Amino acid sequence: MTTGRDLLDQHMASKEEQREMDQRCGLIDARMRPVVKLYRIEQCVESSLQVKMGSPEPTSTVSIKQEPEDEVKVKEERLDLVLHLSSGFPVLSAVKGQRSLAKPNHHGCDQCGKHFTSKGHLTAHRRIHTGERPYHCHQCGSKFKENVDLIRHQRIHTGEKPYGCDQCGKKYTQIAHLKTHQRIHTGEKPYHCNQGGSKFKTTSVLKIHQRIHTREKPHGCDQCGKYFSVKSNLKSHQRIHTGEKPYQCNECESKFKTSSALISHQRIHTGLKPFHCDVCGKDFSQSNALNGHKLVHTELKQYQCDQCGSKFKSNVALVIHQRIHTGEKPYGCDQCGKRFTQLINLKTHTRIHTGERPFPCDQCESKFSVRSNLIKHQRIHTREKPYGCDQCGKRCTRMDHLKTHQRIHTGERPFHCDQCKSKFKTKTELMQHQKIHTGEKPFGCDQCGQSFTRMHSLKTHQRIHTGERPFPCDQCESKFKTTSALKLHQRIHTGLKPFHCSQCGLSFTGSGDLQRHERTHMKEKPYGCDVCGKHFTQLGNLRTHQRIHTGEKPFHCDQCGSKFKGSYDLIKHQRIHTGERPYHCHQCESKFMAKADLIKHQRIHTGEKPYECDQCGKRCTQLSNLRTHQKIHSGERPFHCDQCESKFNMRSSLIAHRRIHTGEKPFHCSECESSFTTSSHLRNHERSIHTQT
Repeated sequence: MTTGRDLLDQHMASKEEQREMDQRCGLIDARMRPVVKLYRIEQCVESSLQVKMGSPEPTSTVSIKQEPEDEVKVKEERLDLVLHLSSGFPVLSAVKGQRSLAKPNHHGCDQCGKHFTSKGHLTAHRRIHTGERPYHCHQCGSKFKENVDLIRHQRIHTGEKPYGCDQCGKKYTQIAHLKTHQRIHTGEKPYHCNQGGSKFKTTSVLKIHQRIHTREKPHGCDQCGKYFSVKSNLKSHQRIHTGEKPYQCNECESKFKTSSALISHQRIHTGLKPFHCDVCGKDFSQSNALNGHKLVHTELKQYQCDQCGSKFKSNVALVIHQRIHTGEKPYGCDQCGKRFTQLINLKTHTRIHTGERPFPCDQCESKFSVRSNLIKHQRIHTREKPYGCDQCGKRCTRMDHLKTHQRIHTGERPFHCDQCKSKFKTKTELMQHQKIHTGEKPFGCDQCGQSFTRMHSLKTHQRIHTGERPFPCDQCESKFKTTSALKLHQRIHTGLKPFHCSQCGLSFTGSGDLQRHERTHMKEKPYGCDVCGKHFTQLGNLRTHQRIHTGEKPFHCDQCGSKFKGSYDLIKHQRIHTGERPYHCHQCESKFMAKADLIKHQRIHTGEKPYECDQCGKRCTQLSNLRTHQKIHSGERPFHCDQCESKFNMRSSLIAHRRIHTGEKPFHCSECESSFTTSSHLRNHERSIHTQT
């Protein structure tokens, strides 16, 4: 039974507790009021959510139990509601710090000393030290430290995206991703860099950006030791060592190391160019291409090389340039070992091994391994020549062709041979020249075995076997194996002779003709036969001559089976079958099968006799006539009859003489039955007998 004394003691104790509480509340200053208010808001939200979900049933087990996904979503909604209702209060980090005064951190980690307000938080924290991942995905076997991470992961398998944007409808698996996305619409960038003033949508992007200032690269490759500021860059880099290409194009068989590379590649098929230049309106398929293009509109080059003083518009261009000085080639081919200064050059090179040509022409069947080659090729169809010379007006399809052309005006030859004193306008010409010293001929014909220093020379040579003549003249029916041969031929129609001899003033259609002519003045014959010692002005003439000794006749007529030592001899012979006479005299109606015959004929009209005898001064229209004449002075008669002792200074005289022994008379008179051994005898007969009658 409770006495009055007991009631009085209880009353006095409650009063004492009230006084102590009032004293404690007096210690709370104005800064603590938002914390108390925030705590009350959380209690209200907790109560409302318990009503929404129903009161949880008590459990006596300590085993880890997976929370329902609805409960996780409600927790995320509770956090959003708390943050929303607490807007207008001090910064959340400060609130959390003051809130710890109201809720002491009683739960401490015995390994690192960190304290937590709840035992659940401490348990989750300890898994960092133990490595424990008690939540398992039953579909792929992945493990997680917390149940909420497991539920988010499972949405990958289910495809569920419960959080939708109310402006564009895009959906996400996590509410944090939705909030980041919504900043695209609002333009909000709440995270500021305290060094450069840059602003970012997420803290993760801010942290990555700050590593530019700190130069921190925490993610290291365990194979080559290279470090990266972003973990995703490390993963992409490691695929260089493993060769893994997990992203495949569903329209072709191309594979890629990163999803971004796949997305960029797919724009080749779709033709999508989503990046627009707001200055000139040009569209690009990749953002880095747009950024590089924008530098065209600005003259600012703020990145300077400290070794040579060259300036660049981007830091990337400077880094690539500096590899010229350091000799660094960080990108290596895992098939042949060749190394490159740029990753794009390595990618292009690997297509040599794979045979991949991902850039097709939409007008013909050509395919290319590099997009730039496709663009250059398409100018054949469009006939576009965007690069013009400001001195002569000539236009080129490529910038490098224009630069090479401009060296004609400047006389610049920046590429030097380190073995001789030769200089060249282009690096390609230098590399071709160096093969003279090394004797290298890497390109071989699979039909006749002949080797060449250049791939282009091999392709031209192979047309001898195939008979292909892809370059037709638009004024006559002639066709040619090379564009250079077509250009020389077209000068027959135009009469253009741009190459002039500085000694005698003669003009020529081709530079090779001029060089051969100049050797007549210098008496130069640089190409000698190692069998008989005969010398020639042209290398081709020497090779043709050497076939006299070897008996080789590699050029065959497919109509009659005749064989020839030189390709030009075959061409001239084939005109017998076709009746083609492509060389026309502009002063009369004469036509000729060979250019040399036309030149000889034209001397009838001009009266030119370029070949002079150095003993008597007699001049001849043909070199062969001069050589025959010189035998008069030397008394040389190199052509012997094998049936008698007669000797002759000309092969034609020997042939005519042999008809005396054989009785052959191949020249017949058209008006009587007389026959003669030589054409000159026939002409004398016709003049003396038939013209008199």
